[in-house]
Amino acid sequence: MFSLIVIAAFSVIAMLLAWNWQKRHANAGIVDVIWAFGMMLAGPWYALTGTAPLFLKLSLGILTFSWFLRLGSYLQRRVFKEAEDGRYHAMRKAMKDRAQLGFLLFFLVQAGFIWLLSLPFWVVAQNTKPETYFVIVALLLAALALYGETKADQQLAEFRNNPDNRGLSCRKGWWRYSRHPNYFFEWLHWFVYPLMGWGGAYQYWLWLAPVVMFCFLYWFTGIPFTEQQALRNRGEDYRLYQKSTSIFFPWWPKS
Repeated sequence: MFSLIVIAAFSVIAMLLAWNWQKRHANAGIVDVIWAFGMMLAGPWYALTGTAPLFLKLSLGILTFSWFLRLGSYLQRRVFKEAEDGRYHAMRKAMKDRAQLGFLLFFLVQAGFIWLLSLPFWVVAQNTKPETYFVIVALLLAALALYGETKADQQLAEFRNNPDNRGLSCRKGWWRYSRHPNYFFEWLHWFVYPLMGWGGAYQYWLWLAPVVMFCFLYWFTGIPFTEQQALRNRGEDYRLYQKSTSIFFPWWPKS
């Protein structure tokens, strides 16, 4: 339990520092960066303090560190190079004079999400009887998800860097088959932990991880806000994109 308390305390301190940074720079997008890097450190920490066999702890530590390092680095480049994300700018405008108090509460909630969403890492790290075959399948699935999300982010970045594409929606690569392929591969990655934790005391509970992440991405923190911002920025072009392209699961576009 000590390892869980450490991550909880670390998350709160990190988010308070991040809130202070956004207060000075008027860019709340830093919350996403800190969330990703917090998850990046939680996995190896739980692996280090866990009771699982060494090969499982190494797999868990390397996987979580590499996955969230890539995500955090990608988000960091966007936050430091671009203006505040439209989602957070809209929040700032809506809260008006209470924006700093509102963001303080929001950042602390995100600290709670680091702790909550990293619980599968802790559970895997306690699995003393892992199934080797399932761990291998999990690592292959993680590699597929990492490739897919990295490729989708690269395709979007290349599209956005072309000034001729301003006001248009990316329809290249994975974005031809899904409006949110990055979210899809993020969700796919969360199936890794039930597989790695199979054989442990909480093997069935771990299947809540992809379920919870799907709910967050599809209904709460992911797609709804991104879609609203896309409609504000790209208007009719995005409405046409909505009509032709699957919202989440990759599928052939409608003609």
